[in-house]
Amino acid sequence: MRASQPALLAAGRVIAELRDPMVAQWTDWLGDRMTAAPTIPRPTVEREFRLLLDVISEMVGPLRREVNSVWFHVCEHYGRIASARGLAAGEVVEELQFLRELLIRNLAPVLAAMRARQGMAIMLRQNRVIDKGIAVAVVGYTDALVATLFAQNGVPALSTEYDRHEVDRQLAALERELHSVVKHTRP
Repeated sequence: MRASQPALLAAGRVIAELRDPMVAQWTDWLGDRMTAAPTIPRPTVEREFRLLLDVISEMVGPLRREVNSVWFHVCEHYGRIASARGLAAGEVVEELQFLRELLIRNLAPVLAAMRARQGMAIMLRQNRVIDKGIAVAVVGYTDALVATLFAQNGVPALSTEYDRHEVDRQLAALERELHSVVKHTRP
């Protein structure tokens, strides 16, 4: 099943246009979880959510192959940040399941207007992308957790405080990576 180029572009455009309202809804669904860890401030988590949506808007479109590595980098980073936020592994999965639900709800009108075959192809692609992202986020989470627990020759580290400036630098690098891939592959 292959979706046509205009259908893919329409889906990606809808995600891009609704990005900020979807981030707001996503954070509302998470409630207190957003502020549970003082190490990672809410604006940083919201920035991470916006980046996830920016990447996925490209992943459902014609640049999916080119943006695939960016998606994995962003999801791994998301998992690492989730560890710093104090989430459990299941909560990392749950938060990305919320992303899936947001996308389904917001893309439904666009997909319903398409031929069934096109809409189904986009939904299947989107679900594969989210599933792979969940797996990579859990790996990033686990890597961060292990690194935190055994940072000093097998002895748990005394401080697990994240450097906020480093997190912002990492997010900026991921945003630049996405921009670079999209800029160099768009006609």
